Amino acid sequence: MLFLSMLLMGGIIGFVGAGGSGVIITLLVVGFGVPIHQALAVALGSMAFTTLSGAVSHYREHEVIPLTGAVLGAGGLLGALLGAVISNHMEAPNLSLFTGVMLLSSAVLLYLRIYRAVWLSAHIHVREELLTGRRLCLCGLPVGFLCGVLSGAFGIGAAAYIQIALMVVFGVPLLQAIGTTMMIIVPISVSGGIGYLLYGQLEPWLFIQTLVALSLGSYVGAKLTHLAPLPVLRFWIVALPTIGGTIMILFH
Repeated sequence: MLFLSMLLMGGIIGFVGAGGSGVIITLLVVGFGVPIHQALAVALGSMAFTTLSGAVSHYREHEVIPLTGAVLGAGGLLGALLGAVISNHMEAPNLSLFTGVMLLSSAVLLYLRIYRAVWLSAHIHVREELLTGRRLCLCGLPVGFLCGVLSGAFGIGAAAYIQIALMVVFGVPLLQAIGTTMMIIVPISVSGGIGYLLYGQLEPWLFIQTLVALSLGSYVGAKLTHLAPLPVLRFWIVALPTIGGTIMILFH
């Protein structure tokens, strides 16, 4: 049942084009009774593989700003390790609650970016030129570190936060922001996964089942994306983290 459920979830994630790590956590915890710490470990470990292929694909299409991604990724790598330590010292009910809140906040950011882009651009100053040099390091390392802590502690990729930061603070255009975000999530996921592994929270058989099922499902789902109307895709990109976050809070 776990494999089949993750296969279906992978298909939905691939179809929608969203990361969906928060929904995976919700399914493992609420649906199958997996301890929250083990669910976070599986989600981060899975992201390390799934985002790597996506980042390579975006890089080949020249949709990645390598230097910006490397700076934020370096900060995120350190932050995710600290986040994993923080998570493993939190009690399960509190961790589930905070994870749910983080998912809902991600859904709000995605909603603003997708449905209220004009309002967002009118109220938030977006940097017009790419941030470089020493200022890139001074801003990139702490921003990456903070996103890494959030990802490591709560098992989410923090993609919405990273994309907004790339566009607003670092002057990365939207298309490159999406690809660069995937590059940044790779070291964050690897580091956070290692952190949970050191605490003995990464259960191998659970991780293998989840990774294989998600990979197969996502591959098939991605092939069907072009068949869906754009409004449907936009709706589910926001709906997935909203549903996951709400369930986590209600059942924490």
